[in-house]
Amino acid sequence: MNLSHPLELKLLLQRHGFSFSKSLGQNFLIDEHILDQIVAASGLNNDLCALEIGPGAGTLTQKLAMCAKQVVAVEIDKALIPVLNETMAGFDNFKLINADIMQVDLMQLVKEEFGSQPFIVVANLPYYITTPIVMNLLESTLPVRSLTLMVQKEVAARMTAQNAGKDYGALSVAVQYHTSPSLVCKAEPHCFIPQPKVSSSVIHLDVLASPAVSVQDEKFFFQVVKSAFGQRRKTLVNALTKSPYIHIEKEKVLSALDQMGISNTIRGEKLSIQQFAELSNTLFPASL
Repeated sequence: MNLSHPLELKLLLQRHGFSFSKSLGQNFLIDEHILDQIVAASGLNNDLCALEIGPGAGTLTQKLAMCAKQVVAVEIDKALIPVLNETMAGFDNFKLINADIMQVDLMQLVKEEFGSQPFIVVANLPYYITTPIVMNLLESTLPVRSLTLMVQKEVAARMTAQNAGKDYGALSVAVQYHTSPSLVCKAEPHCFIPQPKVSSSVIHLDVLASPAVSVQDEKFFFQVVKSAFGQRRKTLVNALTKSPYIHIEKEKVLSALDQMGISNTIRGEKLSIQQFAELSNTLFPASL
């Protein structure tokens, strides 16, 4: 069965009485070339385990199972269970978990399925849960080696954006603090069934052995970042001194910027992740 062939996929789904759910953001990738690029970008091999989020009908899952030591797929839609039972019947290294990934105890799941082995994550994520899922995985202590994700084009642009660019923001800093991101390829609406109304991109996040920058207090670092981007039109000084997340006197912010050789009229979007780290490290004692 060629699941990337639109007609064969439709016949399979009809046979199981499956209907696409808009609320779950279901759009199944059918472009063979993009499927292969995802697997190649993931770096998957027979020594690695894979966690797939949202396997759909198993189009990508089959390719993952051909390369991986083990594939565990988490699928929220009960209606897809019989579909996946059919399409993955020939793979003894595959396990399906019917659950909402947002409700799953990832630490427990990984411990039960992979033990302490490093693993990769591959997912065609519904756009509305992209950021919380990615950050949950990156902020965990799980041995995640990389994430290869199909996301909305604009989200991929934000994850890879550099300072001073229009897409640069708190998500850019958070992703680049934990990973080295790179764009793999684009996926236009015609690459999916049904066709979404937006374009997508495949992004690969290579998890760093240690954070990209050294900070005295990680929580405070991200509070500074969040504050800086909370009101983009404000100068960095005003954004930090009027932030609901931190409480620092204006004079201390001005002194820190002067110490760094940065103009007191600069906006947060101009600071690199290295400058955010230096700023937070300078301000941290002042916040206590």
